[in-house]
Amino acid sequence: MPKKRYPDPSDFLPIPLVAQKNTGASTEPRGYPCVEECEATATMKNRRGDASPASDRVRELRSELARKIALFMGSAENRTTDIPGVTLHRRTAPTAPCPATYEPSVTVIAQGRKRVDLGRNTFIYDDSRFLLTSVDLPIVSRVVEASEEVPCLALVLKLEMPVVRELLSRDQIEVAEAPPDCPAMATGETTVEFLSACCRLMDLLDTPRDIPFVSGLIQREIIYRILRGAEGARLRAIATLGGQSQRTAKAIGWIKANYAKPLRVEDLAKIAAMGVSTLHHHFQVLTAMSPLQYQKQLRLQAARGRMLMDGLDAASAAFEVGYESASQFNREYSRFFGQPPMRDIRTLRSPSAPPLESVSNR
Repeated sequence: MPKKRYPDPSDFLPIPLVAQKNTGASTEPRGYPCVEECEATATMKNRRGDASPASDRVRELRSELARKIALFMGSAENRTTDIPGVTLHRRTAPTAPCPATYEPSVTVIAQGRKRVDLGRNTFIYDDSRFLLTSVDLPIVSRVVEASEEVPCLALVLKLEMPVVRELLSRDQIEVAEAPPDCPAMATGETTVEFLSACCRLMDLLDTPRDIPFVSGLIQREIIYRILRGAEGARLRAIATLGGQSQRTAKAIGWIKANYAKPLRVEDLAKIAAMGVSTLHHHFQVLTAMSPLQYQKQLRLQAARGRMLMDGLDAASAAFEVGYESASQFNREYSRFFGQPPMRDIRTLRSPSAPPLESVSNR
């Protein structure tokens, strides 16, 4: 019997959400496979049974990584490890669409499958493809393949831009230029070298004394493997000081840190040292939304977290995240989450509701 393929996990915030749907042709930029392409490729590979030594080694490493994550996780759903920037996630069933904010990171799926929607761009990633996020992005995610027998298992490594810049400063690393129309999110192939580094990173959990010295070396190797692939071009653009992508990322970071403050795009353009129209264009390319839409999603996610975790009422949460009108907050919250604020919170708190990993990010 052919071995069943399983892919990805991470943000697990099951809630009724009215997510954007793709209409017409896929809006996925070239080089970033859409849903149909990913699933068709996986099906073809399953049918023909690629039996080369390299593919056998990849399968072995995927199984090894899944075993290591499962052993460390036990029955837990989320764990922060002693390795700086590394978290592990486990889900035993598919989840409903979940709004979240992904930080710059790489997510590696050992088993299971996950879907992430960034605007009208859709990304499917599993044990054959990792997900790369280059800037903070409000997205909608869901686990699409997981079970008690074969849970969705994921390793998330947070990316530090100074480390990326350090690697890029070396002449030995050649990275292609990023296409002008690709977003700050991409999927990439999990190669033998990439998976081997991930397994060695997990091995450090068995030898904690080695973590302070060795973990940084292995994380640099993982970043190096990403930079050498096609998906590394956007990461390079974000990390390169003075480039338009990096200056746009600076504006994105300012909104994330100051989402509750009033936003004037003219002031944001000054922060990024760009013209208003230029900033608006590059912001749309990287995040698939405008600066005001980006701010709105951050505000709504933060308000939901305050109501759910801190017990605030809707009006108080609205004002804390920067809304001046409670009625406007209620309207926008209902459109985004699918129901009014307090009804949504009651649904999330009900005994039958699935547990939440986070209300704002992984």
